[in-house]
Amino acid sequence: MAMPDRRTELMDAALAVVAEKGMKGLTHRAVDAAAHLPEGTTSNYYRNRAALVEAVLDRMLELDAALLQDQGPAGPPQDIEELADQLATLMLALAGRHAGLSRARLAISLDRPESVTAGHFRLVGGLEQALAALGVADAPARARDLADYGDGVLLHLLTVRRGERPDAGAIAAAVRRLLA
Repeated sequence: MAMPDRRTELMDAALAVVAEKGMKGLTHRAVDAAAHLPEGTTSNYYRNRAALVEAVLDRMLELDAALLQDQGPAGPPQDIEELADQLATLMLALAGRHAGLSRARLAISLDRPESVTAGHFRLVGGLEQALAALGVADAPARARDLADYGDGVLLHLLTVRRGERPDAGAIAAAVRRLLA
């Protein structure tokens, strides 16, 4: 496996800082410390905070795209059961292996809601297409409901229920109930 380049290393450290300390904690010095690099390294690559924030947003979008590609199904779901299982698996991955990225995304979305708008609408659009293909009535409204449910579950798994072991079957059952 290839070593990440310095910019990628810095942005992954920056996302870890945002996940832990929020956007207010994102400083050049904090990124240097998180990356275990000499002070001043981050500012050599990203001269001001605006450049640093833009690079963090770009890295988050890059990681989100890779995550959806890795987690995504080989093709569209064949039925509601398969869709429910896919969504449950994605939510558990976002709250588990990718919890740091999810926390960073939440922190960024509170500080810069416009930065997550396009991704949200891509997700809702994809859900809408899948639901329409499965013959679900009022696919646009149901897609929004699913996205809202998923956001709520993810938020709770990362916060008030972080000590619980999430149940993919229960999440999939709730998705099926939303679509019934």
